[in-house]
Amino acid sequence: MTDLLSRIRPRRSAAKSPRERTWKHLSPLLRLLILTQLAFNVGFYAVLPFLAEHLGTAIGMAGWMVGFVLGLRTFSQQGLFVVGGWLVDRYGVRPIVLVGCALRIAGFAWLGYAQATWAVIGAVLVIGFAAALFSPAVESEVARQAVVWEEEGHGSRTRVLALLSAAGQAGAFVGPLLGGLLLLVDFRTACLAGAAVFVLVLAGHVRLMPQHIPGRSRTRRRGGARALLRNRRFLALCCAYGTYLLAYNQLYLALPDEVQRATGSQAALSWLFALSSLLVVCAQLPVTRWAGDRLDLRRSMAIGLLLVAAGFAVVAAARPAEWTGITGLLPAAGYVVLLTLGQMLVVPAARAWVPDLAEEGRIGLYTGALSSVSGLIVLIGSSATGSLLDLGLPTAVPWLVLAAIPALAVALLPRRPERAEAAKAAA
Repeated sequence: MTDLLSRIRPRRSAAKSPRERTWKHLSPLLRLLILTQLAFNVGFYAVLPFLAEHLGTAIGMAGWMVGFVLGLRTFSQQGLFVVGGWLVDRYGVRPIVLVGCALRIAGFAWLGYAQATWAVIGAVLVIGFAAALFSPAVESEVARQAVVWEEEGHGSRTRVLALLSAAGQAGAFVGPLLGGLLLLVDFRTACLAGAAVFVLVLAGHVRLMPQHIPGRSRTRRRGGARALLRNRRFLALCCAYGTYLLAYNQLYLALPDEVQRATGSQAALSWLFALSSLLVVCAQLPVTRWAGDRLDLRRSMAIGLLLVAAGFAVVAAARPAEWTGITGLLPAAGYVVLLTLGQMLVVPAARAWVPDLAEEGRIGLYTGALSSVSGLIVLIGSSATGSLLDLGLPTAVPWLVLAAIPALAVALLPRRPERAEAAKAAA
């Protein structure tokens, strides 16, 4: 098993980038998990960016229902992360990843053939729950391994988590381009191609994933949920991160509406998703290194949330001009760039914060809970946003409301994220 994993090696070059230097010092397991994130997102993003248009046009759903289905998909994923995290703590990483991959294959195949509203809802629930299994497994183990990596003197744990984000966004870059090509056939073809990617991921992990990961014990003690609910610092982090995720979810709801208004179609949507992913792939590690030298975790998240708010404000400021064509896409591109810059600060900082706030042996549960609270916020917020976009309000109003949410969330961030203070809060 070790020999197989050790084959995942970095390429050598005379002048190594920060990404290559970080990759060089990773364990074979960390490399496998990071490549797993890449593969997950290729399959996922070949389908999801085009789901809203499919539901509204091919299925004929109203705007509020489209928003509800998208929110339900996010909630069944993010909202049930806490269940997946608890299962990972109890049964280990490998079985949960394998079951999650199998469910994602079934969900994509079902979605490709679903026509009735109930069938679409069933398919997106399966798709979401699949991620609620394998994502907490991968993310919690990467976070745990990143702490070990930091303790061994390789540098800040946020660098490992930034590499995880960069790998995920590389998949998010390739996925929409693949999906855009497959949509030239039809939506069903895109869904089946996404399922095929997860077939390959499942086969790879059956072969490469260790049966037992050293240092990760299974926890069968009760009472973890009660301690979590009393952890005010952690819950505050969850709420602040949830507002970021609600903002990010507008890539699938508000952004398609803006692109449709500006150009009369959604053909440019794939390119905007590609722009976001390419920014993360190229800039995530440099941004993380910069933030790690100058900012603590709280300040990093605060600046990230303000950048996200600025992205919505850019579209709100330009909306009254009613620009169309290429010029009309500029505000949308500005929103994507600012949202992505905010994401590069918020996501690694939030993930790096969790191990300091988590109870011993419960990192899966706490990693899952971070996403579950966020998923609840997205479920409520997405339905409200879908209705907001359909109300016929002045063009800038929905985007101003969206800008206010992450800006106000800065006040929710817990104070003084130093490890000693966090340990006291968890106790």
